[in-house]
Amino acid sequence: MAYTEIDDPTLFFRVKAYSGSGSGGDGSSDNIVYDETDTSMKPQLVWVKNRTTTHAFTTYWDLGSDTLRYFSPGEGNDAEVTPDGNVLSSFNSNGFTVGPHATVSGSGNSIISYSWKEDASGGYDYVSYSGNGTAGNTFSHSLSAVPHFILIKIRSGDTSDWYGYHHGLASANTKNFFFNTTGAESASSLWWNSTTPTSSVVTLGDQTGNNGSSKPYAAFLWTEKQGYSKFGTYLASNLSSGNFIHLGFRPAMFLVKAISGGSASARNWRVFSNKQDTFNEMHRKVYTNAGSAEVANDNEIDFCASGIKLRSNDGGTNTSGETYLYAAWAEAPFVNSKGVPGNAR
Repeated sequence: MAYTEIDDPTLFFRVKAYSGSGSGGDGSSDNIVYDETDTSMKPQLVWVKNRTTTHAFTTYWDLGSDTLRYFSPGEGNDAEVTPDGNVLSSFNSNGFTVGPHATVSGSGNSIISYSWKEDASGGYDYVSYSGNGTAGNTFSHSLSAVPHFILIKIRSGDTSDWYGYHHGLASANTKNFFFNTTGAESASSLWWNSTTPTSSVVTLGDQTGNNGSSKPYAAFLWTEKQGYSKFGTYLASNLSSGNFIHLGFRPAMFLVKAISGGSASARNWRVFSNKQDTFNEMHRKVYTNAGSAEVANDNEIDFCASGIKLRSNDGGTNTSGETYLYAAWAEAPFVNSKGVPGNAR
């Protein structure tokens, strides 16, 4: 039995916390280098958030051949932007370069980033495609596995929300969520044409948000890798010592959102990481759908050797009657491929 497909998660995913040094518009830049002993990983996707001040949670990605673009879901549903030297301007062999803008390097501010390498072995793929406005349209991907978590954004010509697919939702091929809002899941055959993604294609409905006629789209796709990534759901207990969520690894990052039941439509998308809180219990989180500074209240969760332990009945992670979806990536597998168990924090 294989315990993990990936012994070293840093080959494909990194969390980096750093201090900003920029001052608006002076053109200075900083090379942000990953923390680990072996810093080698060139990212193709980076999420960045200023933890100190009110600035957007921002997505930077590589269209291919080091051609960068970015979106800011925390500031709404705007079209893509070509970065200049004031923001995140390049992906490097051991990190990325940021200019002085406060979203990525506000002077004296604390910044958090999450980076992925585009590689089927690491379970992440990016696809650019064109919509045709007709239900049943498909686009191909290169994961060589069924995608479990998909985020899609129209790149230009419209201001539609971020669309999302998550395999853990009930009747998932009829469900959609919006990554840039607090909204709960929405059920309709219009999102994915009631068709489950396959190991080669994703099927679309006829909505402008993911398949408008002649519209360009960015699709970010992940598939689970045992011992490295997990995309699931849980029904909250509302107990102060709540659910244990088995992942099969000690997490580096945990993205969570109430998606149905109760007050799900009022809940933010929360991101916890091993670089925001370096010990348990954890209470620091940033929101993907809002520009607010990092929130530090309630000891909500623990990062454990094999998963997540809920530690409060805070509405963002553990309210009775609400179902939560999550996406998680590893710091270390629970047991590596040689059968050696990992440590708790």
